[in-house]
Amino acid sequence: MENYSKARTAEQPAPCPFTGLSTDTPEVRVKDGSKIRNLLRFVLSRMEAKARGAEEEGRPTAEEGEQGGQQEAPGRPLCKQIVFTASGKGVSKAITCAEIVKRRLKGLHQLTRLLYSTVVEVWEPLEPAAGLDSLTVSRKLPAIWILLSREPLDCSQSGYQAPGRYDALWAQSANREEGGGLAGQRPGHRRKRGGGGGGRGKGPGRQSGRSREPSKGQS
Repeated sequence: MENYSKARTAEQPAPCPFTGLSTDTPEVRVKDGSKIRNLLRFVLSRMEAKARGAEEEGRPTAEEGEQGGQQEAPGRPLCKQIVFTASGKGVSKAITCAEIVKRRLKGLHQLTRLLYSTVVEVWEPLEPAAGLDSLTVSRKLPAIWILLSREPLDCSQSGYQAPGRYDALWAQSANREEGGGLAGQRPGHRRKRGGGGGGRGKGPGRQSGRSREPSKGQS
């Protein structure tokens, strides 16, 4: 490929795998360069009454959320469902956003789908007079779709996660950050086996060659 240069790149995202969604359900496309705080502002303004009241003066646009180029209209009712989607390097950031939203809004049902999106790259020859043809390369990128819903979802579907399942995981992570282990025990501390004293222990019935009490007549 040293004789070619990349001319253009086009991504063909996978179709939404969730059916039966309402027309006002926001679709948040998370990219590698998106800022999590802007994504959360947009999502919470659509699903949380407190955030909507706080954003009356400066409502977040769809620049970071990439919600089909539509901005939130004043007086629009709160959404009951929202969809996160990302591909490639943005997958981990989409998962992070979904977990933060679930911590902020209790009782959300989750449905996750793993798909692939297609990236088409067109390569042009550096020297057209050499008789080389342009190349078209297609690559598959892993993509994720996460549906968060206030309304109950079909729990028999694969990828379903009931609300409240993440509390134990967050508690375990907090304990590990605080040091973990038993109360009052330092991280990495191991309990000693056997007696508490170091070196070779002496049993209760054993006596050394010398008596502990000084002999008579010895100062």
